[in-house]
Amino acid sequence: MGEAAEKRPAREPKGYVMLRGANVLESFRSNLFDAANRAGMTPNEYCLQAAAEKLKRSGREFSGIFHKGDLSELNGGMGL
Repeated sequence: MGEAAEKRPAREPKGYVMLRGANVLESFRSNLFDAANRAGMTPNEYCLQAAAEKLKRSGREFSGIFHKGDLSELNGGMGL
């Protein structure tokens, strides 16, 4: 094995998050879809980002949401 391969950090495996539909109030749904659209992401991605922000604030440690290091890109590059 080459020296560069030995120094490269191991990739973290990806896992599926199977979210099921939920019945919510129409005003919440409208605001969720509008905010996600303005952020350029799907409502699922928007919800997962919000969950990541809450987990991080509560002291949980993880390397990213969709790819390693993407937590620092949240909130327009401001991080958490």
